[in-house]
Amino acid sequence: MPPAVQPYAQAITHFWEGRLAPGPRATQLPSLQQLLGNLAVPFDLARTKAEAAGLAERMCGDGRHVLLIPGLMASERRMGWLRHILTLGGYRAHDWGMGRNFGPRPDSLDRIDSRVEAIREESDAPVTLVGWSLGGLYAREYAKFAPHKVGGVVTMGTPFSGDPRANHAWRLYQLVSGFPVDRPPFPCTREEKPPVPTVALWSKRDGVILPECARGRAGERDKAIEVDCTHMGFAAAPEGIAAVGKALAALR
Repeated sequence: MPPAVQPYAQAITHFWEGRLAPGPRATQLPSLQQLLGNLAVPFDLARTKAEAAGLAERMCGDGRHVLLIPGLMASERRMGWLRHILTLGGYRAHDWGMGRNFGPRPDSLDRIDSRVEAIREESDAPVTLVGWSLGGLYAREYAKFAPHKVGGVVTMGTPFSGDPRANHAWRLYQLVSGFPVDRPPFPCTREEKPPVPTVALWSKRDGVILPECARGRAGERDKAIEVDCTHMGFAAAPEGIAAVGKALAALR
């Protein structure tokens, strides 16, 4: 092979190395029927739009700053109704400001720190983090990285416990991020509870994440709340949004 071609071949090999990294087969996965249930998200959004005012009225907002972190392949727009209703309900909800979530990067926690610092310019009070799915892992790890800046963490269908492959998303995660699911590009101890109050929202109907992995075990989170929604519904369905309000109230 000509010398000029070899670096290109090495680059291609390196590009796919993490994206196609194999792993042990999970002993249990959510059922296909539950996974297909996530196709109901347009109906969830329609219900949320119709019930937005009532959902906001039931919030117990106390003016806290809340940072919303989207899940894998989701953007700020995907968290729009949740942000809107939290704001109407008395919280100061903020987008994470990084666009679409293409998976973790070595500087992900530093970038979240910059966003938190920008929010804290308005008020020096700690910021509460609400992370959906992969975004919840960011929230938990950031709370370990800078606990004095975090008032609490709410995770929504986040696989912080058990087998990292006990879900239907890990291959997509690797393909998009380029990192093996069990070797993120920054220090990460998924099951270790952050040194701040934590609430885990989980659902038997999740369909993407195995419920046990999102619920966690005693000592891995402070409180777990069951929600009647799909994985996509955590940020879209009235039930998911109402549960975030309940979780925020529990963090007082």
